[in-house]
Amino acid sequence: MPFYVSPEQQMKDKADYARKGIARGRSVVVLQYDDGILFVADNPSRALHKISEIYDRMAFAAVGKYNEFENLRQAGVRYADVNGYMYDRRDVTARGLANAYATTLGTVFTEMNKPYEVELVVAELGEDASSDQIYRLTFDGSVADEHGYVAMGGQADQVAAGLQEHYEEGLSLARALRLGVRALERQDADRHLEAEQLEVAVLDRNRTHRLFRRLPPARIRALLEEAGAGSAQAESGAEAGAESGDATAE
Repeated sequence: MPFYVSPEQQMKDKADYARKGIARGRSVVVLQYDDGILFVADNPSRALHKISEIYDRMAFAAVGKYNEFENLRQAGVRYADVNGYMYDRRDVTARGLANAYATTLGTVFTEMNKPYEVELVVAELGEDASSDQIYRLTFDGSVADEHGYVAMGGQADQVAAGLQEHYEEGLSLARALRLGVRALERQDADRHLEAEQLEVAVLDRNRTHRLFRRLPPARIRALLEEAGAGSAQAESGAEAGAESGDATAE
C-alpha cells in the first residue's frame, strides 16, 4: 500500500542522509596564500585522490563518497575540455563549472531517491589574490562564493574554527600548510598528521601554463619544518622583547 511523505519531510530526510555520509569522511581544507591557492586533505592513500587538476588554472577538491565525486570530477574535465576546444580556453571558468555542478547536484537531490554524498570546492587562480575564485558546492546543489579559506567533510566546524582563529591574508606557503594541518588535527586531540598521511597540492601563480602541482611527502615535510622553525624564532623574539621591556621598566 503506498504511503504519503510530505515534500518537506522527504527533502529533510535526504539532507540528513547526505550530511551523515559526508561527515564520516576525512576533511579537506582550501586556503589562499601569497602566491596561490593551497589544498590540504587528510588522505593517506597515494592512489585515490581527493584533489585534482581540472584545467589550466583550475582545481577540484572533494569529500564524501569516492565513486560519486570521481564521476563529477571526470564530468568537469570533459566540460572544460569541450568548452575550451569549441570556444576559447579563457571561456573555461570556475564559475561556469560550478554552475554545471550545481545543476547536476540539484537535479540528483530533488529527483533521485538517494542524493550524492559529496561536497566540492572548485577553485580558479586569478592574476592576483583579489581575482581568485573559490566556490563551495553542497550535496543539494547550493553554491557559495568563498574567500580566504574553506573546510569541508569530517568535523568541518572544528576545522573551520581553527582556520578562523589563525588565518590571515598573505600567508607564505609554509605557514599556510602548517595552519591547514593544525586545523585538520583539531578533529582529534591525540592525532598528529605526518607528511605521508597528507595529500597536498597548489595552484601556483609563479608557474606558467599548468599551474597545478602536487607536493610529495618530502616537500610537505620540509615546508612544515620551515614553518615550525619560523614560529619558534618568532616566539623567542617575542619573549626577548618582553624581557627587554621588563628590564627597561625596572
